[in-house]
Amino acid sequence: METPKYLIGRQPILNRQEQIVAYELLFRSAESKSAASMKSASQATASVIMNTLSGFGIKEILGDKQGFINVDVEILMNNAIEILPKEMIGLELVGNILFNDVVIDRCRFLKEMGFVIALDDRDYTPELEEIYRLVDIIKVDLMQTPAEKLSTVIKELKRYPAKILAEKVDTNDAFNNCAKLGFDYFQGYFFARPSLIEKKRIDGYSSAMMQLLKLILADATFTEMEKVFRNSPALTYKLLLLVNSVSVGVREKIRDVRHALTILGRQQIKRWIQLALFTTENSQDIESPLVEMATARAGFMEQIAMEHPVLSKIHSAPDQAFMVGILSLLDSIYQVSIEQIVADLNLSDEVRSALVTRQGVYGKMLELTEMMERLELGSAAIGLQELGVSLDGIIASQIKSLSSKVI
Repeated sequence: METPKYLIGRQPILNRQEQIVAYELLFRSAESKSAASMKSASQATASVIMNTLSGFGIKEILGDKQGFINVDVEILMNNAIEILPKEMIGLELVGNILFNDVVIDRCRFLKEMGFVIALDDRDYTPELEEIYRLVDIIKVDLMQTPAEKLSTVIKELKRYPAKILAEKVDTNDAFNNCAKLGFDYFQGYFFARPSLIEKKRIDGYSSAMMQLLKLILADATFTEMEKVFRNSPALTYKLLLLVNSVSVGVREKIRDVRHALTILGRQQIKRWIQLALFTTENSQDIESPLVEMATARAGFMEQIAMEHPVLSKIHSAPDQAFMVGILSLLDSIYQVSIEQIVADLNLSDEVRSALVTRQGVYGKMLELTEMMERLELGSAAIGLQELGVSLDGIIASQIKSLSSKVI
């Protein structure tokens, strides 16, 4: 019998500074359109315990972050779970577990082993006091807990040593409200909602980056690009930092901006510009959930283009797919529509229509990638297969996109 194939859902967990501190990992059967039932979820978790160690690879999925996997009582009580590396994988106890003395003793044993334990969303009840005192994280589902009861719930839970996580935080207002109430962690894509999130409009630094992208798409010379740097000290500084980080072993000292551009090459410059559009002039670095999301999205679309039976034969297709993926999130950074963002860029008709109307093969790929981000993994897999991409290709593309760096 063929071994079931599972796609990876990776939803970020953020702290109060909107920095990613962990991921919740979900695994769905690639052959199924529907979300996993509790029985199949248990089977998926059991397979994940093996695949995470061998097939998937923890470092490839998580990088330097912690990951949480859902466990039901069957998996929780199975000794096989103890093979997981406790310094990287935390255990999330699903909501249907009944906490009798045997189960609580098992949780205490796993915690003493060093596992971080999270309690999945359920209504607050004093009868769970013993488990509240034992777990490290308590999750509160904003969809299940009425807004008027949140302050009471958080007040009760703050009596315990566990950190409190707000789940399904889908707007910036919800994030701000939960932060004021005292939540420690947040889960949901509130940071990627352009109509709700408040970010800076395109400032001088970002405008220069857009100008650079336009020039490189038009095959401008390095001399033409150099002029943009003359008006932006911050841009020049970041360019030199980039050269130092990617050109280890280059013996000659950088003479000027044009020399730095020559060392990098056009492909590296283009990738850097695409990623740097997610920063502002005052940014200290590019460590943000949107950057990670954009990088994974763009990398996945690039890999899918390489697997596509038609696009794989077109030299520029992977690069165009990458472009669609990374530009598709720019309206989440700036209070500017995607139509306005792409208006002045020299983009191909295929890329433009994919970004604005989700039309064409790249538009379909973008829609399916967004479905995977929403954890609609089974439906997305079916759609990708309809594009002619094999399940093995989809899974391999996921791993590469989660583990790859843009530069």
